[in-house]
Amino acid sequence: MPTRSEASSGHTGEFDARSFLKQLTERPGVYRMYDAQGQVLYVGKARSLKKRVSSYFRKTGLTPKTEALVGKIAAIEVTVTGSETEALLLEQNLIKSLRPPYNILLRDDKSYPYIYLSSHKDYPSLTFRRGRSKKGGGTWFGPFPSSGAVKESLNVLQKVFRVRSCSESYFRNRTRPCLQYQIRRCSAPCVGYVTPEAYQEDIRHATMFLEGRNPAILRDLMAAMEEAARRLEFEKAATYRDQINHLRHVQEQQAIDSQGGDADVIAIAQEAGVVCVVVIIVRGGRVLGTKDYFPRFSIEQTESELLGAFLGQYYFGGNTRREIPRDILVPVAVEGQALLAQALSEAANRETRIRGNVRGERRRWLELAMTNARQTLRTHLASKETVYRRLLALRDLLDLAETPSRMECFDISHSHGENTVASCVVFDENGPLKSDYRLYNIEGVKAGDDYAAMRQVLSRRYRKLVAGEGKRPDLVFIDGGKGQLNVAREVFEELGISDIPLIGVAKGVTRRAGMEQLIDAMTGDVFRVPADSPALHLIQHIRDESHRFAITGHRLRRDKKRRQSTLEGIEGVGPKRRRELIRYFGGIQEIRKASVDEIAKVQGISKTLAETIYAALHDE
Repeated sequence: MPTRSEASSGHTGEFDARSFLKQLTERPGVYRMYDAQGQVLYVGKARSLKKRVSSYFRKTGLTPKTEALVGKIAAIEVTVTGSETEALLLEQNLIKSLRPPYNILLRDDKSYPYIYLSSHKDYPSLTFRRGRSKKGGGTWFGPFPSSGAVKESLNVLQKVFRVRSCSESYFRNRTRPCLQYQIRRCSAPCVGYVTPEAYQEDIRHATMFLEGRNPAILRDLMAAMEEAARRLEFEKAATYRDQINHLRHVQEQQAIDSQGGDADVIAIAQEAGVVCVVVIIVRGGRVLGTKDYFPRFSIEQTESELLGAFLGQYYFGGNTRREIPRDILVPVAVEGQALLAQALSEAANRETRIRGNVRGERRRWLELAMTNARQTLRTHLASKETVYRRLLALRDLLDLAETPSRMECFDISHSHGENTVASCVVFDENGPLKSDYRLYNIEGVKAGDDYAAMRQVLSRRYRKLVAGEGKRPDLVFIDGGKGQLNVAREVFEELGISDIPLIGVAKGVTRRAGMEQLIDAMTGDVFRVPADSPALHLIQHIRDESHRFAITGHRLRRDKKRRQSTLEGIEGVGPKRRRELIRYFGGIQEIRKASVDEIAKVQGISKTLAETIYAALHDE
């Protein structure tokens, strides 16, 4: 059976906040806090999960209520969302379904705010409504995360389109224009100052905008903002800026509370010998929560085979039969998919589909699940219990006298010899020690000469150590084969370093994870470790982190040398698209906050390119 994951320290029975927070993402999302009995204590949302959750564990400044909550925490689970808006709606869904005892601030259980377009034949009104009703016809837009944002946005829409906001009885009994007409927020249809045809055209434009299908009004406001700034009318420019932000906020399509649909959305992630499966539960179009599992697997199994085995155990294993939805969404085709779908359909007494090639809302759910699978796996790998168990295994594997407390790993990155960068990543008993990571710009070596680059970085790093500067590692890994390792051994001999074990990590003949070869620099021995070895998993984690950090450093150096901005480094984003992005959002920070769908609303930006931009700006 799959095992439910928990972000706790396990063997101590106490929550290990330090290791959990180290790998927590900066993205928006929802966090759930649990006590030792597995009961949910509190549900919250955050623009940045790392910053928000970290605030609970500061040493001073906590209220008595928060201190009492923190004292009961045994585990924390997170769900990453596409935007802060989606996080807020998911938070409210979870609070309504779970009723956490510490969420007293939301005990009034208010309904979501909507914008309502009435059903009047000639002159419909556009108004704010709390909660959705089927009575009276009309069209509903929303839900939206904030009533204040909706009211302010309605004010802007009334200024732009001059659509009435009065009640039907007030509208029928007017004999002269009201104050809204005087302040140019209504075209006075009550007294015939506008024809039904002209008014319907304004309604059509307002509707298109609320549906996110007409960015023309945004372009007009952006042009007005730029013109005001050019004339040094900064107060007016700020007003236009605020209007743009309100309009963009009202435009957001909600993935967390969409129309209809029951599905289990399943994603898989693999790293350092560990597999994580995340299940997102969607009922009635609402994301109700996530569950994380870490199934055992064989190195020979593909993702397709792993998902097939997982689905069989998830729905049919154990004593309790799980609810089977109409759709099960997966990122890859599942081994035995047709037979499994038939068995699920028979168990549910209706058709159940296993689908991978999906679009629209379902595609967003699947992408959300994949993001959460990667984040959950990183958190699991950084947990104190996991690292401790792997350190013990590594000590036994390499026959070390003591458990290593500091390990360093080196890698080289470049593009056809351009802007070569070397990375040094550091792990201790708590996992990655990012404060001690270092990047080295390699200069004066032949383009593409990885051996010379490795010699330079090792000489620079350990010459300081011999001179009494820097911290001494207990173990050093080199990402590469015998050639790179021989260079490292020569550098150590030249510097007189003989008491630090030096291990090369080569990918092996097949270059598949789990098939790595380890090379001892001192003896020359080459050996393989079983794919399920915790020691190998730790080595893979260190090696992968070194590779990631080297590539990130190389890209930063390359872009800086080419004098590129963050957007300039993204393929497919030329000067015109960069200009449109900056005009639409106002700056790079606002672009970072935007979801894929929001980015795709910019003129000239397709959904595929929006996904590329989002991934580039959230590369972790």
